[in-house]
Amino acid sequence: MSCTVERCEQVWRAAQAIRDAVPTVAVDVVAPNASQYDAWTLDAVLRGSDGVPSEVLRELALAGMTLRPTPSQAGYQHVTATV
Repeated sequence: MSCTVERCEQVWRAAQAIRDAVPTVAVDVVAPNASQYDAWTLDAVLRGSDGVPSEVLRELALAGMTLRPTPSQAGYQHVTATV
């Protein structure tokens, strides 16, 4: 998958929207050369472990991102998505 400027901007917009929409501990954007998926990657840690909130799923879908399976841990939901 190519790492164009547009893809990078999509991921950054999704990261900001997630920060604004739900209680987050951290939201990071990882470049393809540093990502285990070799793609623009969004990593987020959300408060709560009841699954990925619909607001987050919406933002990922709008950015055309693919949600990667990640288990929740100790009261936090870890979200990883790639584009």
